[in-house]
Order: sequence, then C-alpha cells, then structure tokens
Amino acid sequence: MFSITVRDHIMIAHSFRGEVFGPAQRLHGATFLVDATFRREQLDQDNIVVDIGLATQELGALVGELNYRNLDAEPDFAGINTSTEYLAKVIADRLAERIHKGALGESAKGITGLTITLHESHIAWASYERAL
Repeated sequence: MFSITVRDHIMIAHSFRGEVFGPAQRLHGATFLVDATFRREQLDQDNIVVDIGLATQELGALVGELNYRNLDAEPDFAGINTSTEYLAKVIADRLAERIHKGALGESAKGITGLTITLHESHIAWASYERAL
C-alpha cells in the first residue's frame, strides 16, 4: 500500500456537554494540526498516489471553512459534542466528497483509503480512517 500525507491546521472554539469533559464544558479554544493521509494499492500513471499540490490545496480549503469558528454557533454542529474524533470524521467525509467530485484530479479516483489525524498536542491525537 502506498500513501502520502499532507498537513494543515485549524483554530476553533467549542464547548462540550457532559461531566466526562470536566472544565472543557466551558467554551475554550483548540488548535489542531490536521494530517490527511491518502492510500492506494497501485501508483497512478505518473507513479504518484495523488498530486500533493492539489491535496494540500483541497485540505487547506476544507479546513479554512472551520478555521476561526466557534463550532457551538455553526448550524452543522448544533447540539453535537465536537470531539477531536468527531471532527476527524467530519473532515474525512468532506474530503472524500471532494475526491469523488474530482477536486483532486481524475487519477485520485484510484485512492482507496483516507485517514484524517487531528493532533491536539505533541502527546495526544485522534484519527478517523475510511475507505473510498
């Protein structure tokens, strides 16, 4: 299996409901490094997994839609605990949709898997992995 990873970051504000979250129940900020890993079994006709420039551009556009937002105030996240794990899935699903629509080029349709990893810090992160 071949893979490439591109990286961006987002800064958001949000709060959680539930005692398990302790002080994070209050509104707080989070800065995440966002890694998008694309996988495929065979390289394309250019011997690449995907165009790194396009992958970087699309990831940047996608996280730009979330950057500097209070997720508590965003309709897409109303009533949802926007945990790191949940946000990884949201980003993965939105990026998969862009791949299916051709935003990463025609050969990107050969990508078979995608993993989004959100790094909360240098010691904690969460990922969501999905097939395409």
